[in-house]
Amino acid sequence: MQLVTVKIDKPEASNFILGQTHFIKSVEDLHEALVGCVPGIKFGLAFCEASGKCLVRWSGTDPAMVELAQKNAKSLAAGHCFIIFLGDGFYPPQRAQYHQNGSGGVPHLLCDRQPDRSDPRRDGTGARYFGRGGRLRSKGIEGDDDIAWRKNLLRQIGYKL
Repeated sequence: MQLVTVKIDKPEASNFILGQTHFIKSVEDLHEALVGCVPGIKFGLAFCEASGKCLVRWSGTDPAMVELAQKNAKSLAAGHCFIIFLGDGFYPPQRAQYHQNGSGGVPHLLCDRQPDRSDPRRDGTGARYFGRGGRLRSKGIEGDDDIAWRKNLLRQIGYKL
């Protein structure tokens, strides 16, 4: 296994949250928790799926933050990790309860506005973030059909109303 460093590419003043979770349901859970905790929040989030199509699943309320999250998640390409970028004027402490609201995420690993790097571990077939990982690396960003499939699946299996 090889330990690599991936620079988190972001504007100097942007805050971000980097963490781990385990299922595509977390994309909607994190989104709902963020908008529920902070009305009007501007953010973008991306999650690296670790099986199936191995897509970067995403959501958010601010197109620039969504694009930033997608770009960084694609660079990380480490299964089960998510990254959230917060718009100007929004800070990580404002979302303190989202992990406790059923998101499935573990406590965040990084939460800062400083220039940071991430250290996913890579082997011949996959990438793991801090020891927890999926089988395969991310292969691309989900499109409209993939989003519709994800949302429909979660409702079909009873995870979402």
